[in-house]
Amino acid sequence: MLNVNNVSFAYDTTPILKNISFTIKKGQHIAVIGASGCGKSTLLKVIYGLLDVDEGSLFWNDTQILGPAYNLIPGEAYMKHLSQGSELQSFETVAENIGQYLSNFEPDLKRGRVQELLDIVEMTAFAQTKVTNLSGGQKQRVALAKVLAKKPELLLLDEPFGNIDNFRRSSLRRNLFSYLKRNKITSITATHDKTDILSFADETLVIQEGMIVANAKTQELYLQPKSYYVASLFGEVNQLPLSIFRPDLSNETQLLVYPHELLIDEASAIKAVVKKSHFQGSHYLVEAVWNEQIVFLENKENLSKNKEIGIQISPEAIALRT
Repeated sequence: MLNVNNVSFAYDTTPILKNISFTIKKGQHIAVIGASGCGKSTLLKVIYGLLDVDEGSLFWNDTQILGPAYNLIPGEAYMKHLSQGSELQSFETVAENIGQYLSNFEPDLKRGRVQELLDIVEMTAFAQTKVTNLSGGQKQRVALAKVLAKKPELLLLDEPFGNIDNFRRSSLRRNLFSYLKRNKITSITATHDKTDILSFADETLVIQEGMIVANAKTQELYLQPKSYYVASLFGEVNQLPLSIFRPDLSNETQLLVYPHELLIDEASAIKAVVKKSHFQGSHYLVEAVWNEQIVFLENKENLSKNKEIGIQISPEAIALRT
């Protein structure tokens, strides 16, 4: 179990983390999300012991996590940290890099372990390729396999799929989180990509300006966001006065509505004018103007510019958020 208790950290005099507290149980997968510069990466560095906290404490089970003022070499054997700049040995092969910290006294076990990890990150065909000849995304996959090699109890992932091609990213996520779940490895993933979150994170922490502003089960956080900031981290979102759709309710009630929850209803008296339709593959993201405010909704078909449409909020969205 990881316990983070009232942790604060500043670079020089600039506060980065402010009174951060949370607990993670063994085997849980936690996402940390927030705007760029909010403190996500710094939090992972603090947990790994790369930075000394100004206030507070961190414990993994009964062991206190201490920074460079106490440890000449940061980090502990039970913990691994993968950042976008993780180092590999450029002139060694992929297999050699992955097996670097595995024992040579049992070569068959080592070969089997390296092969298992090559399969997880889908790099089997490159086992004997030198790292210097790989693309950035391939290097990131090798680095991921390397931190998994000795089965850490706690894995810290900083934008782990950021350099990886879209067509490869989905299968890699499934492989990785299935492996972590099978082996009961606790993980924390700092990310800006909602697809890293929705299917794989048990809980999500939201950081804003160095403070945790939301901490909940991921599905609950998405369905019932506490603020516009929280909802916006999952993609486009509308903030609309509920009274225009439900006149019986207070004018002060603002409803957060995702694009798929804003419906086209030609019978509606609430009209918007299409500004642009953005092709998304399975649908169009329609950007429209209502009452001088931009609203986003989804539609199966392309809608022409300046077309007037009636809009309505889905009953499910109203029920969820009122």
